[in-house]
Order: sequence, then C-alpha cells, then structure tokens
Amino acid sequence: MLTIAIANQKGGVGKTTTAINMATAMAATGWKTLLIDLDPQGNASTGLGVDANARDRSSYDVLVDQLPLAKAVLPTNIPGLDIVPATVDLSGAEIELVGVEERTERLGAALRDHHEHDICFIDCPPSLGLLTLNALSAADTLLVPLQCEFFALEGLSQLLQTVERVQQRFNPDLDIIGIALTMFDRRNRLTDQVSEDVRDCLGNLVFETVIPRNVRLSEAPSHGLPALIYDHSCTGSRSYIALARELIGRFPPTERQAA
Repeated sequence: MLTIAIANQKGGVGKTTTAINMATAMAATGWKTLLIDLDPQGNASTGLGVDANARDRSSYDVLVDQLPLAKAVLPTNIPGLDIVPATVDLSGAEIELVGVEERTERLGAALRDHHEHDICFIDCPPSLGLLTLNALSAADTLLVPLQCEFFALEGLSQLLQTVERVQQRFNPDLDIIGIALTMFDRRNRLTDQVSEDVRDCLGNLVFETVIPRNVRLSEAPSHGLPALIYDHSCTGSRSYIALARELIGRFPPTERQAA
C-alpha cells in the first residue's frame, strides 16, 4: 500500500479539501483507497458524510489503544473509498502518547499490518506535533498543499526542516512527492508572485496544476460530499482531477502500473 501524508503546519491551506478530493479521484480510477483522518477537528470525516454518531472506533483507538486498523475502517458513500474517522478524543492523544515508547511509530505499525487497500492518504492536523510525526513516520511520501499568500514560503521552510529531522530520526525513506498550490486567484497579483517565488525555489517539486479559489469547493463539505461528487464540472473539481493525474505520473513505476 502506498501511503501519502498530506501535511502543512499552517491551517486554512486547503489540506482537508485536498485529502478528500484526491482520495475520491484515486478511488474513481480504480484504486482501493483509504483516507485516515488524523485531525481532531474531524473535517475529513464530516466532509465525506460520516455521521459523528457512527464513529465508535476512530484513529484515536488505532494510535492510543493499538486497535488493528481494519477494525476502525468505515465505508463511505463513494465506491472504493473507505475512511478511518477522527473524533474529538484525538485532541488528547498527543498528551496520552507522551510517555509511551515508540510514540511516533504507532500509526506506522498499524499500517504495516494492513493490506486491504492500494493507497492511503493521511489528513494531518495543522501542527507539527505527535500526530503529524506519526503520519510522517508512517508515510512513503508527502504531499504539501500550499496557499498562495505572503507567508507561504516561511511556513514551507519550517515544514521542510521538520521533514529533514524525520528523515534523520524516524523515516529515512520519506520524500516529498509534490507541492500543490491552492486557493489560486489569477486576479490577485500577489498570487502570481507567490507562485513564481515557490517555483523558483523548488522547481519541479511544485505541481503544474494549481487549485483555484472556488465557491463549489467551499460548499461541498457542508453537504458531506467531495467537490468531485458535489459538482464534478466546476473548476475546482477539474483541477483536482488534473492534480490526481499528475500525482499518478510521479508514482514509482510499480505503483503507476496499478493505475
């Protein structure tokens, strides 16, 4: 199973929207897809229509109680897409894990024993605490959504430093599969400037596809649907479909053949 963490320690960058819609796009291409909601806010779970009352087992149980991952998996209304939901209990997980041995390896251990899906996305919280460290330690690669705004590069540099530390201490094989520019507004000159700066600094690491500011992307979660289902023809949905194609093109050859 190919595992992709979707992380950025800055909030409001479109991280959960990216996780939901990329997972949906991959399921639509025939990959058996799993989305792990590792954010205590549980927005990915809500955005896929998972009722709070149905979340009797969650990512909290996997991390803290070492529940086998398969027992926490719930189906969604999207064929081929399952989720490990999050609950508010997850907000206390970092404190509960502080004194635990191998506290950064809990998610990785659960994923190593799981063979029911082809690809897994992990929606990380907007911080660089133990939850995100578990995701980065478990992941094969990292996808970074980056909002086109003034402080984007500063936040990105902090994340890159964290990735370097994770590589040194926990997961030497972790790499970054790409950086996705989100909330792109061509009417705003600052957006173009940030995009140019990021591409100048990081070159081909930045995906060609950009995700625009789009009302339908914002509306979709309130209906418990990914934008790709809510309105597949809107510009946001078309952009995520293009991003999924580009993502598949960056997979290792053995993984790409499965697509």
